Amino acid sequence: MMTDTLSVLVIEDEESFVEALVVGLKREGFLVTVGRDGVEGLQLFDKVRPDLILLDLWLPKKSGIDVCREIRSRSRVPIIMVTAKSSEIDTVVGLEVGADDYVTKPFRLRELVARMRAVMRRSGSSDDEAEPGESLEIDGLSLDPERHEVHLRSELVPLPLKEFELLELLMGNAGRVLTRETLIDRIWGPNYVGDTKTLDVHIKRLRAKVEDDPSRPARITTVRGLGYKFETPRN
Repeated sequence: MMTDTLSVLVIEDEESFVEALVVGLKREGFLVTVGRDGVEGLQLFDKVRPDLILLDLWLPKKSGIDVCREIRSRSRVPIIMVTAKSSEIDTVVGLEVGADDYVTKPFRLRELVARMRAVMRRSGSSDDEAEPGESLEIDGLSLDPERHEVHLRSELVPLPLKEFELLELLMGNAGRVLTRETLIDRIWGPNYVGDTKTLDVHIKRLRAKVEDDPSRPARITTVRGLGYKFETPRN
């Protein structure tokens, strides 16, 4: 059971699924509010101001993608996308518009709750991404944007600008999958028309400098079909 009551907004139209989910989440100690279409979900978001949102991809009146995009334009509240489809394109689109994680139906409640708690840990309060200019330190690797310096176990790691920016973005979103498109857009700009392999080259160079064993990366990992993730230490 959770020690603090967290408010969860479930935006889902499949009634039988909603009933079981609400019972399970309440048993785990969550305070649950349900919106049964995209429009109602947005209205409840403004009214409830939840700590976390479980958002179905396919909704009446307004799609989950549109709901996610609208919420993300004005809030950093953690969002987990729920979908009956496991296709790569659905997952990618959901992550690109700002979802923090995704689960595919059917799933076990224990798995969902674990993902919810992980997203909440990463978000801290309502922010899951470090503020620009904030110093970062994860598992012996530290990055100081002010000085433009990276240290691995106190040893300076010289990085060119793009590698530094890429590492800062990944570390600032530690534990969160960033799609290839998101990384390219944020580092090279939305109008970049070069070869997308440029990203892979920069990742490979970064790994050579910050991984203990670049052939078996433990910090910057590949999420097949999606993008890359900076791993957080396991307790």
